[in-house]
Amino acid sequence: MSDRSTPTATETANADSTVTREGRSLAVAQDLGVPPSVAIETLRDTRAWPEWSPTIDGVESEDRFVREGTRGRVRIAGVWVPFRVTSFSGRRWEWRVAGIPATGHRVEGYAGDADRSRVVIEVPLVAAGYVPACRSAVGRFAALVGDG
Repeated sequence: MSDRSTPTATETANADSTVTREGRSLAVAQDLGVPPSVAIETLRDTRAWPEWSPTIDGVESEDRFVREGTRGRVRIAGVWVPFRVTSFSGRRWEWRVAGIPATGHRVEGYAGDADRSRVVIEVPLVAAGYVPACRSAVGRFAALVGDG
């Protein structure tokens, strides 16, 4: 039994996130108390990725903000691997890492509440083991945008 009186940041993030199946992927999501425009700008900012992703240690890209075709490399576990954004449309983008289709990322708004949004990381079912890292990521993302 733990003698901690408060949960860790990871436990809090996991408690606040949800995981649901969406076709051939799992959607790891967390509600945010910030407008969609704030959330998507931060989600697209390649310089911010190491701040919220527990698996990315560094990013090199000529594009600061993701757009379709953005290329670069990310450092994962100390190893640099190439990435390419394969699609981008407003509040959603997908990428390939080391040539392999990876996660999708999106921000959703709430009708009638312009000051709230939801960040979602889409994980292919075959990569379900990555869900705990994504739960941590959405929690860290919420903290980064001022809602954690």
